[in-house]
This record gives sequence, C-alpha cells and structure tokens, in this order.
Amino acid sequence: MLVNINSIEFIGLIAASLTTYAFLPQVYKTWKTKDVSAFSLPTFFLFFIGIIFWLVYGIYMKSLSMILANTVTLVSSFTLLVLILKYRKR
Repeated sequence: MLVNINSIEFIGLIAASLTTYAFLPQVYKTWKTKDVSAFSLPTFFLFFIGIIFWLVYGIYMKSLSMILANTVTLVSSFTLLVLILKYRKR
C-alpha cells in the first residue's frame, strides 16, 4: 500500500522528525543520569496530556506526520514521566 503524501504533509513529516528527534536525547540523558531535578512534574504532566490531545487530533485529521510524531513523543514523554516519578526527591 502506497501512501499519498502531499507537499504540506511532507513539510509536516520533516517538522515531526526534527522535533521528535530533538526530544530523544533528553530521554536518554535522564535515563542514564537519573537526574530529574530540572523537571517540574505539574508542567511535564500538562505537556504529556497535551501530547495525547495532539495525537487524537492527528488521528481525527488523518495526518500521518502528527500521528507518527505524537506517538513517538507520547512514548518518550511517558518514559520521562515514569523516570520523574521514580527518581524525584520527595
């Protein structure tokens, strides 16, 4: 099955790739160092909920770039959220 990607969706795929890739080193660094002191749990939780809504919106709009980017970002931000909860000082 071949997906028909118009020029606007292609721009979206480039943007999605760049912004999603830019987030992954933070996940890796946090996982390796276990240092979550710079994260605000309430702010990060709002970010996480926002990603869920962006994913739902992308699915509704049938936007491949939004679906891919927000799925990867949802998984990586969920990982960070777990790390924040696990390693934060109480």
